[in-house]
Amino acid sequence: MTWPDGYLAEFHRERSGITEAVLTRTAHRDGRTTPYEWLLDAVPPQGGVLDLACGSAPMWPALRERPYVGVDTSPAELALARDRGAGPLLLADAGALPLATGSTDTVVCAMALQIMTPLPGVLAEAGRVLPPGGRLVALVPDRGPLRGADPLWLAGLLAALGRTIGYPNDAALRRPLPRLLGAAGLRLADDRRRRFIYRPAGPADADLFLSSLYLPGLPAWRLRAARRWLRVAARVHAGLPVPLRRITAVRK
Repeated sequence: MTWPDGYLAEFHRERSGITEAVLTRTAHRDGRTTPYEWLLDAVPPQGGVLDLACGSAPMWPALRERPYVGVDTSPAELALARDRGAGPLLLADAGALPLATGSTDTVVCAMALQIMTPLPGVLAEAGRVLPPGGRLVALVPDRGPLRGADPLWLAGLLAALGRTIGYPNDAALRRPLPRLLGAAGLRLADDRRRRFIYRPAGPADADLFLSSLYLPGLPAWRLRAARRWLRVAARVHAGLPVPLRRITAVRK
């Protein structure tokens, strides 16, 4: 899958901070753990951290006492990260990091590996900046697990959109990971999935969820149909499924 040139840059210029806005309202069944907290659970407690495709730097408050560097290609997202005090911050491409080899202990990447291309180059750079034993922890969207009424709400949304929700690196991430990571000098250490739920409290929350989705080229009438469906979910206090996958790899 390929997206139109400039789509991602425009998306994050116009909707900076939207991924954080949705995921901080999204929780595991315990009602407390957010996707960011789940990712951070796999991060070693000490050492420097590179926040790859950091966006608005939602994980920085939990990492602020450690050596931290945030990298992103969006000036608008980095402006939000800077406003909250995160830093240092670098405007740079994930495939050509302006960092020394072996310069950080951990690379974290929340909700970005699925869209950064070419993926092998991005992983190679993540591996390069890690020392032997360093760790990459990444969070990406997934197809499951789903439970209860999840398939109903998901099917209704996809029917309204008239297509699936997909990303440029879907095919690569569905292949066996050890080979993909191995080419970047990384060894798969853990690969697990967890279901999170987003509960829209009203129309504004429903619209926020829809606006956070990457939907290049979607006709306006399809967007209106999806908005109506999600507002129905908000009206009946439904939980919208957000299945995620957490990948942990170690530098060889």
